Amino acid sequence: MKVVYTCFCTDVIHEGHLNIIAAAKKYGDVIVGVLSDEAAIRFNRFPSVSFQERLAMVRQIKGVRDVVVQKDIMYDEIIHTLKPDYVIHGDNWLEEPMKSIRENVAGLLSEYGGTIIDIPYTYNENVKHADAKIRERLAMPEYRRKRLRQLLNLRPIVKAIEVHSGLTGLIAEKTVVEHDGELDQFDAMWISSLCDSTAKGKPDIELVDMTSRFRTIDDVMEVTTKPVIFDGDTGGLIEHFVYTVRSLERMGVSAVIVEDKVGLKKNSLFGNDVQQIQDSIEHFCAKLSAGKKVQLTDDFMIIARIESLILEKGLDDALRRAEAYVAAGADGIMIHSRCKDPMEILAFCDAFRKNNIVTPLVVVPTSFNMITEAELAAHGVNVVIYANQLTRSAFPAMQKTAEDILRYHRAMEVDSRLMPIKEIITLIDEL
Repeated sequence: MKVVYTCFCTDVIHEGHLNIIAAAKKYGDVIVGVLSDEAAIRFNRFPSVSFQERLAMVRQIKGVRDVVVQKDIMYDEIIHTLKPDYVIHGDNWLEEPMKSIRENVAGLLSEYGGTIIDIPYTYNENVKHADAKIRERLAMPEYRRKRLRQLLNLRPIVKAIEVHSGLTGLIAEKTVVEHDGELDQFDAMWISSLCDSTAKGKPDIELVDMTSRFRTIDDVMEVTTKPVIFDGDTGGLIEHFVYTVRSLERMGVSAVIVEDKVGLKKNSLFGNDVQQIQDSIEHFCAKLSAGKKVQLTDDFMIIARIESLILEKGLDDALRRAEAYVAAGADGIMIHSRCKDPMEILAFCDAFRKNNIVTPLVVVPTSFNMITEAELAAHGVNVVIYANQLTRSAFPAMQKTAEDILRYHRAMEVDSRLMPIKEIITLIDEL
């Protein structure tokens, strides 16, 4: 018998998968690959059930001869090992971004005369309902809250991008790109006080209260499934911070990042150009400990943001604070810098990792934006946050459009650089 191979990365078996198996059996013995968690999160939703459960589901399908693990999005290792006569897949991989996967398979099969079989993609009310159930499960607080910790164990570096509305949340959720034969997407979302305040036309001085900021979280979480990292600014009074922790944890937020400053909040990138007061180590440790004490789960993370380099207090001060904050219960350390050269950030990471190889390190490469994620990971960084790029890219585009409409007294001149409203609407899932 000839060998037919297909790969699944689903949390539930529905009639679309069964249709592929039924078609595959006509050509030979069917082997099904189950995409590993590490590979699945590069271009698909985060699995809502364990890998072992997904393996068991596929093994129960009648007509499947064998089940194997596919460790990568691309099929190189599988095809070199199995040498299947046919690879069968839904025809949804004829379009971007999955088209690159099909091209990879076609090139591998051409080396020995294998064939691709494209099956019409099954999408009806039953399949739609199954997909919706998976999405709703992933959005539930108990699933979403723990996802950042899971990602830290699965990804060489976790990539988060700033969102400040439901629509920007959908951009973070659904943007997938192909580059150099690989598919990739963002892992998490960052809800910052700067971008939240800016979207509301307010200064970034903690003027927008937590009730309003929680509403932004609700707007984002209602339409997305990815984990949320929340910018907690200074955290305010210790008595207030504990309530913030409880609220965020209950909502399903994965982490709060709180900075070691006191007084009226000023954006860190101003550095010493404006008056900024760093908290004492003792008081900030008390705040971290109080926050950890009121947690109800082990999933939620409190990450301490160190401002020593921003305020030009030096590497030793930053390292001393990092050690104290971890001892006080911090689940991660964010080190910040406004230098365009990343060397002081890398020096901190290298020195921190000499004594601590476990605690996650977070960086925000806004100023030192020439460094790559791989370079940061090589110095022990676990999370990179692109903290304001969506806001900063949207503002000049909108301003230019407004100016041109006023200039030409019509909208024709701006139309060529506008996304069709139909494409924007397709981002939004219908129930």
